[in-house]
Amino acid sequence: MRTKTRLAVLLIVVISAALSFATVAGDGAWLTKVPTGEQAKANPFKGDKDAVSAGRRVYVDHCAHCHGESAEGTKKRPPLKSDRIQHQATEGDLHWLLVNGSMKKGMPTWSKLGDPQIWQVITYLKSLQ
Repeated sequence: MRTKTRLAVLLIVVISAALSFATVAGDGAWLTKVPTGEQAKANPFKGDKDAVSAGRRVYVDHCAHCHGESAEGTKKRPPLKSDRIQHQATEGDLHWLLVNGSMKKGMPTWSKLGDPQIWQVITYLKSLQ
């Protein structure tokens, strides 16, 4: 009986952890909040190799502590190499998220960086495909 109880408790812990991670990691609901005009914003640094390098430096300084050194994600924050970021989200979507944040999900606003650095980070992130 003791083994069954331990197994049941372990199963509950594993399921709870998985659900908690899914909630913390983000479900992509922020994408539905992006205004149409913002989705279509064009990245002025798209294809600029210098912007990729500059964006990586900004990423390391401001994003890596939550999303991992190589954007692989952490226990509490989602990977930025995910299909959602790399293929589903437009550069305009990402710009909107970085400017506005999503505090319910733990994502602060990065508007203080200014548009050039925000676009450079986006250029870097999209280069990870």
